[in-house]
Amino acid sequence: MINPESIENLKNRLDIVEVVGSYIELKKSGANFKARCPFHSEDTPSFVVSPSKQIYHCFGCGAGGDSIKFVMEYEKLNYPEALEKLANDFNVELAYSKNDFEKKDEKKVLEQVNLFFKRNLNGNHVAKDYLKQRGIYESSIEKFGIGYAPSSKETLSFLSQNFLSQDDALKAGLLGIGENHSVYSRFIERITFPIYAPNGKIVGFGGRTISNHPAKYINSPQTVFFNKSKLLYGYNLAKSTILKTGRIIVTEGYLDTIMLHQAGFSESVATLGTALTKEHLPLLRRAEPKVILSYDGDSAGVAAALKASKMLGSLSISGGVVVFENGKDPADMVQNGEINELNMLFKEPKAFIPFVIEQITKRYDINDPLEKEKALKENVEFLKTVPSLLQDEYKEYLSVILGIDKRIIRFKNIKKSIFQKSQKEDLAELSIIKTLSIHPEFLDLVLDLVDEKVFNTHKKEFALLVEEGADHPYFGGLLIRDDIGELSEDELKNQLCFLLLGYYKISLDKIKNRKDLAFEKKSFYIRKIQDKLQKLKKGELTVYEKF
Repeated sequence: MINPESIENLKNRLDIVEVVGSYIELKKSGANFKARCPFHSEDTPSFVVSPSKQIYHCFGCGAGGDSIKFVMEYEKLNYPEALEKLANDFNVELAYSKNDFEKKDEKKVLEQVNLFFKRNLNGNHVAKDYLKQRGIYESSIEKFGIGYAPSSKETLSFLSQNFLSQDDALKAGLLGIGENHSVYSRFIERITFPIYAPNGKIVGFGGRTISNHPAKYINSPQTVFFNKSKLLYGYNLAKSTILKTGRIIVTEGYLDTIMLHQAGFSESVATLGTALTKEHLPLLRRAEPKVILSYDGDSAGVAAALKASKMLGSLSISGGVVVFENGKDPADMVQNGEINELNMLFKEPKAFIPFVIEQITKRYDINDPLEKEKALKENVEFLKTVPSLLQDEYKEYLSVILGIDKRIIRFKNIKKSIFQKSQKEDLAELSIIKTLSIHPEFLDLVLDLVDEKVFNTHKKEFALLVEEGADHPYFGGLLIRDDIGELSEDELKNQLCFLLLGYYKISLDKIKNRKDLAFEKKSFYIRKIQDKLQKLKKGELTVYEKF
C-alpha cells in the first residue's frame, strides 16, 4: 500500500480548483466556483467548488468530496490509481510498501508480454492475413496494440530470457497451472487484444484463436486488477470522444469496436464476452452520455439487448438500441463501406423502454385474450421498475401496442425516497448537524445529551448522520453552504442548551395540558422539567429525558 505520510504530503499539495478545473470549466461565483455537474445532465449549474474548504458538491445529484474523490469519480479509478495519477500530475513522489511493489511487478510482466505479442504479430502471416481479411488497417493494429501469442513454450522462454518472474505472470493471469503442476501460457496461437483500465494501464488480454480451437475467444482470468464485468474494451481510447460527443456505443466484440473506431465512431467500446451489468454502470454514467447498444440481431443478441435495456431503462439512462438484422454486424457494415447507414442507425436508436415493451409483447399472441393479459402483466411489472413520470409517459404507448384502453393499465408505486429535504429550515439546528459532520468526535458527547426527538425541524437529518455518518451526499451540501456556520465546542454546547430549552418548554406545555395524568404525577413531571429549564438557562447541559 501507499504510505500514509506520502498520501498526506500529496493532499497538502493539491488544490481543488486546479484539479477540478483541469477537467471542467469553472466560473467564479462569490467565494466559490460553479459549473454544470459532470456527473449528471443539467441546464442550470448546481456544482460548487469551495477553495476554502477544498471540497466540491453538487446540489443536484449529491456528488461531493475532495480532489481525490473527484478524480476517482471522473476517471473511474480506484483510490490508489487516483493517488498515482494526481501524484504524477503534481510531481509528488509516493512511497510504497513491499506488497505494492509486487503488484507493480505483475503489471510490468503484462506490459513486457504485450510488447512480445505485438512483435510476434509481424512475423505471423496467418494472423496478419486474418486481420487484413476482416478489414483492419495497420493504423488500427497499432492503435489498439493487437498482437499474437505463439506457443506456450515460446512465451515461457520469453519470460525466462527476460528475467520475468513466472510467479508474477501467474498472478497477472498470463500463465496457468496444469494437472501435473506444470506451468503453461493461457494464450496459445491466438491474436491478442490488450485490455486496459480506464486510466490506460494494461490489466489483461483477450485472445482470438486462428487454429480452430473450440473456444473462439478467451479472456484473462480474474486477477487483483482484472474483472471483466467492470471493464469495457477500448474505453481508454474512447473516453475523450465520449465526453466530447456525449455518446457511448457499446458493442458485443473487439472487432466491432476496432472497426467502428476505424470508421470514425471512436466513442465505441465492447463488453468482454459478458452481458452488460450494473458493474459497468460507473463507466457508462461518467458524464452521463447517451448509451447506444449495438447488438447482433440473432436470438442471443436480442436477449442481451433486452436484459441491458431493462436495466438502463429502469435507471432513466438516455440512449437506445440498434439491432443489426440479416446476420450483419457493425464490423461487416464498416468493411462494406456502409458508414452513412451506420451513422443513421446510431442517430435514431430505439429507446430502451419502447424496445423492452415491444420485445416483451412479441413473446405473446396478443390476438388471444389470455395471452394479451399475460403480455400486459409482464409489461406492467417492467414499467413498475421505472420512475413514476416515465410510467405515465409510456402507459399510452403500451395501450397502443396491446390495443387496450390505457385506463386498464395501473401501477402501484412502491418506490419511496429514503431521505427527503425539509421544506423549511432551522439554521441553528443545521449548524449543529454541520458541526457534527465535520467533527464526528463530538458526536458521542451530543448523543449522551440528546437524540433526534429534540430537533424540531431536522429530526431526519440528525438521525441520518447518526446512522450513516458524514459520508452521505446530503452532508456535502451542508459543508459547502456559507449561510450555515461551523460551531466551536463551546458554541456547540450553547446551541444544544437552546435546543433543549425549546424542547422542554414544549414538553412543559404538553404536560400541563394532559388530562390523563394523576395530579401527583403531573406535579412531579412539572417540577422535574422546571428544574431542567433552570439549569439550561444557566448554561448547564442536562441529559435529555422524554416526558
